[in-house]
Amino acid sequence: MGIAERKKREKKMLEKMRVKQIQEAAIAVFMNKGFNSATMEDIAGKAELSPATIYLYFRNKDELYCSLNLLTLQYLHDQIERVYTDDSLSVEEKIFGFKDAMYKTFLYNPTNLRMIFHVQLNSVHPTLDKEFMAKLNSVGKRLMNLMASVYEEGVRQGKFVEGHGMVYSDIMWSLFSGLVLWEGAKVELDARKDFLKSTLDTAFAVFAEGIKKMAAKPADCASFDALKLN
Repeated sequence: MGIAERKKREKKMLEKMRVKQIQEAAIAVFMNKGFNSATMEDIAGKAELSPATIYLYFRNKDELYCSLNLLTLQYLHDQIERVYTDDSLSVEEKIFGFKDAMYKTFLYNPTNLRMIFHVQLNSVHPTLDKEFMAKLNSVGKRLMNLMASVYEEGVRQGKFVEGHGMVYSDIMWSLFSGLVLWEGAKVELDARKDFLKSTLDTAFAVFAEGIKKMAAKPADCASFDALKLN
C-alpha cells in the first residue's frame, strides 16, 4: 500500500470517528436540553470539538438530527428485511420477527431512538435538506412496505383479516414507538420498571390475535399461540 493510499484511508477512518463522536454528543444534548433549545455550540462542547469542526460535517442542527434518524432507520430496515426475506418463516412468524427486529433496534441505541421519538412527539419538523429528506423518506417507506407486504400476503393466504397493509404496518410501528416512550418514561422514574420487552411481546401477541382470520383459527391456533411470547 502506497503512502498516499494509506493517508487517504486514515483520513476516512478519522472522519468516520468524528461523525460518530458528534452524533453521540448530539444525542446527549438533544435528550438533555430538547431539540429546540439545543445549539451546535452545545453539541460542540459536549463532543469536545470546536463549532467550526462540527460544521465541517454537518451544515446545521437539522441536518445533524436527520443523520441520527437515518442511522436508526437504516439499521431497523436491515433487521426488518432479514425477517422479510427469510423464506423459512410463515407470515405469522414474520409478524413476531418484526417485533424482535424492533426490539433489537432499540438495544442498538436506546438513547438515540428515544431522542428521535421525543422530537417527533413534540411535533418538531426541522427544515431538512432535500437530499437528506429524500433518503429518510426512501428508507422509511421501504421498511413500512416490507411489513405491509407480509400482512397482505397473510390476507392472500386466508390467515389475516381483510385490510390495507399500510394501515397495519402503521399500527405495528405505533405499538413500538409508543411503548419505547412510555416504558422509557417509567424507567426514568424507577430503573426497576424496565418492562419494554415483556410489554412489547404482549402488545404484539394481542395485535397478532386481532388480525387472525377467525375461519383459520381452529387449524392454526396451537402453532400460532405458541409463538406469542417467544
